[in-house]
Amino acid sequence: IKVFINMHQEDKTSQIDIDLLELIRKLYQNKYFILKLVCISTILGIIISFSIPSKYCVKITISPESGQTGDNGNLTGMASVLGLGGFGTFGKDAINSNMFPDIIQTTPFIIDIYNIKVSPQNQEKEIPLHKYLDKQKIPWWNYILNLPSNIKQLFSSKQLSKTSDESNINPYKLTNKQNGTIAAIRNSISAAVDNKTNMIIVSATFQDPEVAAIVADSTVAKLQEYIIDYRTRKAQEDCNYLDKLCKERKEEYHKAQQAYADFMDTNRNVILQRTQAEGTRLQNDMSIAFQIYSQVETQLQVARAKVQEAKPVFAIVEPATVPLSPSSPNKKVLVLIFIFLGFVGSSSWILFGKDIWKNLKNINKAQ
Repeated sequence: IKVFINMHQEDKTSQIDIDLLELIRKLYQNKYFILKLVCISTILGIIISFSIPSKYCVKITISPESGQTGDNGNLTGMASVLGLGGFGTFGKDAINSNMFPDIIQTTPFIIDIYNIKVSPQNQEKEIPLHKYLDKQKIPWWNYILNLPSNIKQLFSSKQLSKTSDESNINPYKLTNKQNGTIAAIRNSISAAVDNKTNMIIVSATFQDPEVAAIVADSTVAKLQEYIIDYRTRKAQEDCNYLDKLCKERKEEYHKAQQAYADFMDTNRNVILQRTQAEGTRLQNDMSIAFQIYSQVETQLQVARAKVQEAKPVFAIVEPATVPLSPSSPNKKVLVLIFIFLGFVGSSSWILFGKDIWKNLKNINKAQ
């Protein structure tokens, strides 16, 4: 059985004759060598697969529903009837669901879950998340690769480590350890948007299944707080201002009402025109104060409705559950990959590597 491969070089056609039976014969003659390398690669794959710590992934599916993008007809109609045009309308939202994956990767967001309490398995007390990350296992080769940097960091921060408190974090000035912890949290949480259903899938991956579930649930809760705070901040500021203004106008109305009542009680039997004119003026001041207070009170009710209307609703489609089996690494697939690499590597050496090595040695001798 022969295979012919056509090669075109400088408009000249050449053929490479490959005898498959000869290749199979070579492999069969060196079957023990191939078997030896496959066994070595299998053992190496088993060692590496069991050296990589198991990780558990928890996913939560949420469906965000914004009040600002919904039907605002009721609030707009209410504002129009009351003569308060503009209170029921909303501008375009600067944050949409497509930005959620980027939001949870920001440093301020991660700092919010930096100190959340987690309860790993086989441990009674709750500990902060940043302390749990210090206890996570790492592959044995990481100790070797990180040995120079760990020694350097040990000598450079020996005095600082005695007094520093890693739980007190300053977003503007992070320590090396805090920066590394934030990077680890950033790599452990993620979010993705399903373009078909517009649902958000938030996932957290840690070595402990209960920690993964707690962090995933906390991430969704912090995300909801972040979006709700952003969407309602302006409306809440308007509401607080109108509430303060309403109290002031109410106090002014009560003062005008009290002044009119005191004047009428004092001048009950007086029929002078000047007294009647003063009473009419005080009554008009009281009426005007009441009208202003009534309008501000109406605006306050509309503003409160706007705050509620602007508040987004998050429907949790798939809640967090503690996983029973790890999501990674897949030890079987990893071992099969090493077996395949061992077979391909040994076969390539037998078929091509030996000849190339001999040619290189002959060239060096000739020189």
